[in-house]
Amino acid sequence: MSVSQAPYRILPGRRYPPGATVEDDGVNFSVFSRHATGAELLLYEGADSEEPFQVIRLDPHSHRTFFSWHVLVVDLAPGTHYTWRMEGPNDPHVHGWRFDARIELVDPWARAVNVDSWDRWRRQREGAQPHDSPRAVVLAEEYDWECDTPLRMPSEQTIVYEVHVGGFTRHPTSGVRHPGTFLGLIEKIPYLKDLGITHVELMPVMAFDEQDVPDAVWDAGLRNFWGYSTFGFFSPHPGYCVTPDQGTHRREFRDMVKALHRAGIGVIVDVVFNHTSEGNSGGPTLTFKGFGNETFYCLDAIDKGIYLDFTGCGNTLNANHPLVTHFILDALEYWVREMHVDGFRFDLASAMARDADGRPMANPPVLWEIELSDTLAASKIIAEAWDAAGLYQVGTFPGYRWMEWNGRYRDTIRRFVRGDKGLVPEVATRLSGSSDLYQANLRKPINSINFVTCHDGFTLWDLVSYNRKHNLANREGNRDGTNDNLSWNGGVEGETKDAEILGLRRRQAKNLLSLMFLSQGIPMLLAGDEVLRTQQGNNNTWCQDNEIGWFDWSLLETNGHMLRFVRGLIALRKRHPSLQRRHFLSGRVVPGRDLPDVVWHGHKLEDPNWDDPENQILAFTLAPARPEESMLHVMLNMSERARCFELPALDGMDWYLALDTARASPTDVMSPDDQTKLESSSILARSRSIMVLEGR
Repeated sequence: MSVSQAPYRILPGRRYPPGATVEDDGVNFSVFSRHATGAELLLYEGADSEEPFQVIRLDPHSHRTFFSWHVLVVDLAPGTHYTWRMEGPNDPHVHGWRFDARIELVDPWARAVNVDSWDRWRRQREGAQPHDSPRAVVLAEEYDWECDTPLRMPSEQTIVYEVHVGGFTRHPTSGVRHPGTFLGLIEKIPYLKDLGITHVELMPVMAFDEQDVPDAVWDAGLRNFWGYSTFGFFSPHPGYCVTPDQGTHRREFRDMVKALHRAGIGVIVDVVFNHTSEGNSGGPTLTFKGFGNETFYCLDAIDKGIYLDFTGCGNTLNANHPLVTHFILDALEYWVREMHVDGFRFDLASAMARDADGRPMANPPVLWEIELSDTLAASKIIAEAWDAAGLYQVGTFPGYRWMEWNGRYRDTIRRFVRGDKGLVPEVATRLSGSSDLYQANLRKPINSINFVTCHDGFTLWDLVSYNRKHNLANREGNRDGTNDNLSWNGGVEGETKDAEILGLRRRQAKNLLSLMFLSQGIPMLLAGDEVLRTQQGNNNTWCQDNEIGWFDWSLLETNGHMLRFVRGLIALRKRHPSLQRRHFLSGRVVPGRDLPDVVWHGHKLEDPNWDDPENQILAFTLAPARPEESMLHVMLNMSERARCFELPALDGMDWYLALDTARASPTDVMSPDDQTKLESSSILARSRSIMVLEGR
């Protein structure tokens, strides 16, 4: 039956499950709204329909159960678009209620959302207009997963690649059929596989408001590019779909996941449950505000018209309210069960550790529910363990399964490589898995996500090319973005033709990545760093959906030497289980071997010189974790002059040079077949360089 054959007959329906559910006799709609006094369901043929073809007013006596409003629309076909309107009291300052019967709302449980009719700026200027809201889509398509299931990979073997779905293939040089989409990313899977990463970590892919930017930013033709402005937590972002008007959101996302899994690559999704796109009291009403503002958001105890903001984005989700906790768990389990994702990275996750009044909780229910969920038991669960209001929980995030972006690791490694002195003991701790952060809480190196760059901040090349941020293109007067970059430009700010400085920068970039892949814990590589992508010194490209924020595929040729180095570095890590331990390096003898798991040195053997505040040198020897594995000897020289390092001598074993960041390609990293045996008992490491030897 065509959706145009209205009016459709209705039945009371039922409150569970929430959202739109296709059944044998029609579609059941259900939403939560505790204090609403009336509800209307509006049905549209498509995302761009000017008027609904049917408006269904719900009778509170037959279409309401407890706090849910529900209705069954008999014979309604999948593909129908819909919105809700809720009536109720508007008393934001005393009770936090913000009901407005003029505004159409997006179903929080919608499986697909389209935004054709949404104009944030017109509403801001003129107020709510009829039928101007994003619309949900009724979905019921079957999908053949072809026996696909979420991947199960030991955490210690994981190598994460953080990538923006849109920016990865939107550049004209990408050469894909559907730039900036899930399908476009599929075409780049051979590249990802050749690189050697095991998981992609996709920046937000849930439906977000691209118009959520300040006025001046929008007026400059910029939009919300990164996507940390979610309003559809069950829907893939329509902007990353080829035919979202046809409701293909799920199919296109699933096609991408299935293709990645076939290549042995897992999918981690960056999720934003700390705030939403609705902002503060001046922001739009799209979903939660209109269904249960007082339930879904943290509000001031005295004036509930004020939103508590621990995220820097205008509001904070009341994540530990029982209903909101259930909503979050429902969404996460849906993405695992129905979309086959392999894990999640939680943006500003510490905001989720706060109660309704904003106080940090010792045992936040939502975090423990995630920790203990059977459905999420095999998923990678990663926290950005801080928020915008100073709650910093790296090393203390609740639970065992929670991994954390290790900000302490990032800062220590950046400072060491740029030349800060007196860091050698802490560098050793970071290389060993950050036991000072995790061991006391019975956690392990695999709880640490080690990174030197991420989407938020400088790229790798900019980190070695700029001393300060250059964010004027964001049209916020260079006020946005951090000022504490822990970077060093090598002597000249930004672009230069000085061959000596360029050589130093390339060496520094290799040093930073080498340390990351030689560390215990889980390495995370920012997409584009392997080809030295630049953002021209912009350390906050959240609104730069243009060449500043895109992956330029011509760099594969321009900086092919770096791409080769990173591939070799990843291969080096993969062939050495001693770099992938589940336990901290301790210096204890490895069971079954007569060697300590690690021995620390300086330029002299077994003399790391821990107490020297001027020291910039460290070396260490790793025992094999498996009989077939080679030994490793690593030398770090971040000083300004070349240093001669003594080499350990073991009976029946020779050393072979595997990596030297001071060398040019192709001898900067070498496979075992290309290595040459060292004949001396010592070796010279150039200034600001790293060397790795394999022993066999």
